Amino acid sequence: MHIKTTKCNHLCLVASLTNREVFDRPDVLASFEALFLSFDPEAQFQYFKSFRRVRINFSDALAAAEARLRLHKSDFHGKEMRLYFAQSVHIGSPRLEPPKPDKQFLISPPASPPVGWEQSQDAMPVVNYDLLCAISKLGPGDKYELHTATPTTPSVVVHVCKEELGESLGRDERDPDEVAQPARPKIVQTRRPDYTRNVEQLAALE
Repeated sequence: MHIKTTKCNHLCLVASLTNREVFDRPDVLASFEALFLSFDPEAQFQYFKSFRRVRINFSDALAAAEARLRLHKSDFHGKEMRLYFAQSVHIGSPRLEPPKPDKQFLISPPASPPVGWEQSQDAMPVVNYDLLCAISKLGPGDKYELHTATPTTPSVVVHVCKEELGESLGRDERDPDEVAQPARPKIVQTRRPDYTRNVEQLAALE
C-alpha cells in the first residue's frame, strides 16, 4: 500500500459545512468555490459529502491563512462555515509495513522463539546437611531443636517418628503423649455369609 500526500497542512484548509446544498446544487457549489478562488485562483477542491467536509488545496500558504482568517465562522447561505488547517501525517516509510512480531512466540501453537531467547535453568535445591546429619543421629522418639525460643518467637523442634509399639508393652511403659492419643481404629472386613442350599435345589438334585 502506497501513501501519498499532495499538500502540507499550511496549504490546505478543511471546511466544515452544515448546509448540504453545496453538495446537491451546482449554483451553490459555484458560489462556494468563488469565495476561495478570490484568494487563490489556482485553488483545488475535494468534496466529502458523507462527512460534510470540503478540502481546499492552496498554492500559497499566505492565501490559505488569509482565507481562513476572513471566512472562518462566516455565514454561507444561512449556515455557519468553519475552516481548519489540515493535519499532516508523518510516515517514515512510503509502504505500510506489518507490525513487528515481538510476542509471536506466545501464540498457540507457539512459533519459533525470538532471537536471543534462552530457557531459564531451574535453581539448585537448598539442602540443609547439618539438619540431615542431626536427624540421622536421632533415634525413635528423640527430638532436635532447630530454633531456640525467644520472647517474641516460638521454638522450632523436629520430632522423629516412633516405631509401632507391640501389644505386649504395658500402659506404664508407653510415652504419655501416646497414651493421650486415641487408638487408631482397625478396618474390619465384612464376613461372607455361609452358603446353604434351599429346599428346591435339594429336591432337584434328588
